[in-house]
Amino acid sequence: MKKIYFFSILLLTVVTFHSCKKNEKKAPVETEKSYVVETKTTSINWTAYKTTSKVPVKGVFTKLTIDNPKKASTALEALNDLKFSIPVNSLYTKDTIRDRKLKEFFFGSMENTSNITGTIHMNNETSGTVDLTLNGISQVLPITYVISDQMVTIEAIMDLDNWKAQAALEALNAVCKDLHTGDDGISKTWSEVKIDIATYLKYE
Repeated sequence: MKKIYFFSILLLTVVTFHSCKKNEKKAPVETEKSYVVETKTTSINWTAYKTTSKVPVKGVFTKLTIDNPKKASTALEALNDLKFSIPVNSLYTKDTIRDRKLKEFFFGSMENTSNITGTIHMNNETSGTVDLTLNGISQVLPITYVISDQMVTIEAIMDLDNWKAQAALEALNAVCKDLHTGDDGISKTWSEVKIDIATYLKYE
């Protein structure tokens, strides 16, 4: 009788243990999400200036290549040390005649400038630099930026004189002389260019 009772208890224990194992739920495996810069959600806008009264001329570059795309745990890390290339033939100002002049006489007067290339360095939470190559010359361009979740906006003021682009500016001003002449009768093309970049980072 004792043996029967013992085996009954043993059997009940085994069945209960097996039942608990079957009902045991596996904890979900958590995967760490990452930020990635996407070219298709990045816009590159620029503002140049003409006449002595500094009339703005706005345009964009419609193409961008990222040479070393990477996943990072923060938006700042995703942008830091990012290398990019912008083909100058992707320039667009909503004016085909102006586009042709900029490509042919401005960029066409430069050395080795089928692409504008650079590397971004994020120095702190609000500012950084870009090692920017244009006209065969590499210079440091200071930038400021704002990061809001997945949205990043970057601003910079570029002085083309730092890239020795005076000849290119003169060539452009020569073919745009009348259009770049203000009420004072002076034709002027400014070396200052404002850059505005917005990118919506992929987060997955």
